[in-house]
Amino acid sequence: MKRYIITILLFLFLTLVLTIAQSIKITGELTTPLTIDKIAFEKFRQVTVTRKDRDGKDHTYSGVVIADILQKAGVTLGATLRGENLTKYVIANAADGYQVTFALAELDKEFTDRQIILADKVDGNSLPAADGPFRIIVQDEKKPARCMKQVTGIKVAFAK
Repeated sequence: MKRYIITILLFLFLTLVLTIAQSIKITGELTTPLTIDKIAFEKFRQVTVTRKDRDGKDHTYSGVVIADILQKAGVTLGATLRGENLTKYVIANAADGYQVTFALAELDKEFTDRQIILADKVDGNSLPAADGPFRIIVQDEKKPARCMKQVTGIKVAFAK
C-alpha cells in the first residue's frame, strides 16, 4: 500500500513538473499577465517562417507571431507604440538561463515586416525535447543567436 501511494505521488509530481515546463509566462509592463500552455497556444493564429539553422539547411518553423501574444497580454503596440513607449523592450528567458532582448518596436507589425515567432513545430513535427516545447525564431537575422530554445518566459519592461 505504501509503495502504491508513493507511486501515485511521484506520478502526480512529474505531471505537475511537465505541465509547468510546457507553459510560458508573459509578464511585466502589460495589462493581462498570461501563462500559455499548448492548448492556449493553439488558439492563436498559426504562421510559418523559413530560416537556416546552424546546420546550414532551411527549416520551416510553425508557431505564433510574438506580437500577437503580447497584444493579447495588453502590451502597448500599434498606434500607441510611440514616445516613451518606444523605450520598452522584451526579455525572453530560456530554461537554461539564456536570455535575449528585443526592442518592442522590433516585434510590432507596424514597424517591421520581419516575423519573430514563438515556434512549437519544425518541419511539420513538434520541436525536439532539447529545443522545445517553445522556441523563438527570428526570420532573416544573419546570426541565430536570438533564436533561442526552451523558452520559459517573456517579460516586457521599460528602459530606465
